[in-house]
Amino acid sequence: MAGAQVSRAHSLARPARWRKRLPMTLAPKDCRTMAELRAEIDRLDAALVGLLAQRQAYIERAAAIKSSREAVRDEARVEEVIAKVLAEARAKGLNVSIAEPVWRTLIEYSIAHEFEVFDARD
Repeated sequence: MAGAQVSRAHSLARPARWRKRLPMTLAPKDCRTMAELRAEIDRLDAALVGLLAQRQAYIERAAAIKSSREAVRDEARVEEVIAKVLAEARAKGLNVSIAEPVWRTLIEYSIAHEFEVFDARD
């Protein structure tokens, strides 16, 4: 009981704005219903969308920085990114047969977007 009181007291010591923003999460093994699983997947999807939006902003900045259209597609960089992603996937337990095609698709769409942004420059 004392542990629960300490944890609750610690939680209440946080600013109110933090308590509102901290999502309730369940580990996959702790999900007992499909509703719980789907809620966690939806939470992760929302986080991924935010990260992809940040990544897109960097892609758009790259289009502004690059001096030539030919510099937009850099095959060596593509393979470098894939190698890093696969190493990270292995380290985090993500199946590489999921990670590689997802990132290759992401990279191709990112390059296409970068071309669009580059071509729209003034």
